[in-house]
Amino acid sequence: MELKTARLTLLIDPHKKAAFERLCALQDRTPSQVVRQLIRDYLAHHGVSYETGVEQAQPQAGRARRGRGR
Repeated sequence: MELKTARLTLLIDPHKKAAFERLCALQDRTPSQVVRQLIRDYLAHHGVSYETGVEQAQPQAGRARRGRGR
């Protein structure tokens, strides 16, 4: 799972926003989940790679585990 640490603010027509939120609710998904998927798909479509933050979080967890045994 990606670390969610950044906020994206955007302006959208209120009617489109309401329709989007209704559709998300019908699909039992949050608008944030759908937007994150749209961004992942857009990046993949254009061949753009990125770090998810998971790689960075794993070494920290490993260091914490090693420190507990001491």
